[in-house]
Amino acid sequence: MRILLIEDDKNVAGFVIKGLREAGHNVIHTDNATAGQARATSEQFDVIVLDRMLPENGDGLNVLTSLRKQRIDTPVLILSGLGEASSKVTGLRAGGDDYLAKPFAFSELLARVEGLARRGQITRTS
Repeated sequence: MRILLIEDDKNVAGFVIKGLREAGHNVIHTDNATAGQARATSEQFDVIVLDRMLPENGDGLNVLTSLRKQRIDTPVLILSGLGEASSKVTGLRAGGDDYLAKPFAFSELLARVEGLARRGQITRTS
């Protein structure tokens, strides 16, 4: 599976990249909104893991809404330190397919990413 990780926190990014690669996935990483959006619009990914708070454009939700306006339907898992229900609802209504609050267990992130990829494959083949 090919995954785009858009995450500016080096520790979180390193943790996620290491785990996803050990699970056999190909991970492409960007550390800001501008670079992440450019990769997401120019390349094909099975899942995008998107940090909610990013440098450049300030908010991962800006990236997400832009992708959805361009009809890019790649499943998106939002990662965020904002764990309140209202933040989750905002992220999901902006076009996110799932939302995971930080801190998180890697096993949960992996299960959510793999679940999104399965649903994405079903949608694309239907």
